[in-house]
Amino acid sequence: MKIRLIWTGKTADAYLDKGIAIYQSRLKHYCRFDIQTLPDIKNAKSLSKEELKEREGKQLLDALAPQDILVLLDETGKTYTSPQLADFVQKLLNRGGTIVFVIGGAYGFSQEVYNRADTKLSLSPLTFSHQMVRLIFAEQLYRAFTIMKGEPYHHG
Repeated sequence: MKIRLIWTGKTADAYLDKGIAIYQSRLKHYCRFDIQTLPDIKNAKSLSKEELKEREGKQLLDALAPQDILVLLDETGKTYTSPQLADFVQKLLNRGGTIVFVIGGAYGFSQEVYNRADTKLSLSPLTFSHQMVRLIFAEQLYRAFTIMKGEPYHHG
């Protein structure tokens, strides 16, 4: 079982890095969990929103293998309760291969990325910063695995 989380740009705040590292370490008990940070696009401020999405999209698509299962963390994706998320992750794991979850840039994904995606997932109808989503997703993925294993972390 291999799961990869991809995002663009370094995490700005040390407390978020620390929290992400905690859940990354915990997830190693359940699966191979890797995080890939793509570099920020150079001269991004001089680009239009569409140009920035296109460049970020190309960079992301170049990081994928053809057989990867691509799940976009996107505001238009399906929302789940924590137990439903556990079921969703289990179904993806049953397919085999690498599951790649992606946190988009500030303006979302290019059309090419949407076309390549297997599915979309929304963590909440609320809007979170892309930096916060990194930690929130890592915790929710850990929670999903503890639910799948019947462990007491989730009290729902």
